Amino acid sequence: MRAIVDQDITPSGRLTNALPSSWDVRIGIEKGGGALLDAVEGVEVVFVTSRIPMTREVIEHAEDLEIIAKLGTGIDSVDLEAAAEHGITVTHTPGHNALSVAEHAICLALASARRLPTARSIIERDEWRDEYPLGTRLSQSTVGIVGFGDVGKRVASLLSGFNVELYASDPYVPSIDADFSGAELTSLDETLAHSDFVIVTAELTEETTGLIGAAELEAMRDSAILVNTARGPVVDEAALLDALDSDAIAGAGLDVYETEPLPSDSPLLDFENVVTTPHVAAMTEASREDTIDQLTENVRNIVEGERVADRYIATSP
Repeated sequence: MRAIVDQDITPSGRLTNALPSSWDVRIGIEKGGGALLDAVEGVEVVFVTSRIPMTREVIEHAEDLEIIAKLGTGIDSVDLEAAAEHGITVTHTPGHNALSVAEHAICLALASARRLPTARSIIERDEWRDEYPLGTRLSQSTVGIVGFGDVGKRVASLLSGFNVELYASDPYVPSIDADFSGAELTSLDETLAHSDFVIVTAELTEETTGLIGAAELEAMRDSAILVNTARGPVVDEAALLDALDSDAIAGAGLDVYETEPLPSDSPLLDFENVVTTPHVAAMTEASREDTIDQLTENVRNIVEGERVADRYIATSP
């Protein structure tokens, strides 16, 4: 088998060491246009992160491609329809980084609540705490979780020690799932209206694109903080900027953006009440090792015609 591995899958040696020694494996995929097309030409397996868009153009150009192995949960960077038409199997690793993403969501909530960017800028200006605005407390607050899948449930679990009141919004989750997590499953409107913190963990689909827009931000409390560790397009970024500019919400903690990498001149970086991180919620050593191990196991099992233990998407023409 001929395979190519996105250099963002680190440590790449862990992946290559788990593949058969007889495979021809190359490391390094350039994202831009012709370079990406050249990289996938002649390969049968491609291991990618979300930074590499497996578009219809790429899939149709890679005539020998049999398997797209996407590290992580989200597969919005893969054109599944094109993969199906060309008989390509798409596999990914849902759930294996959920705990790390959930931890990061709470980290962003805390950092936003305590205005950490402001605290740092005060020190950089050679000032001290007299210039620091009072923060808010996560403990004993009301938290709404938008999207109650693997990550959302773990956020709820981690929040159990904060003595918060929990709301959850997800039309595809039975109420018993929320009950087990100590959350009240309710509508998006209810969740937004009641919450001091709104944590977005919903999967990006056509239905969830722009799910948090101008109307939803207006429905939030002006003292509320929005956290997004899902995908950037789930939140309408222009509407978020308007809400921040008009003080319709108190702040935001963001790990994902409509355009990635986030441009250095993004107006989001002008707000001291916005905490930004570069799409790193899943990037812990433990979760990366787990996802690499599961992805290579999935691919080996697919090649050998065995049952894939983890969830995956198998498509055929």
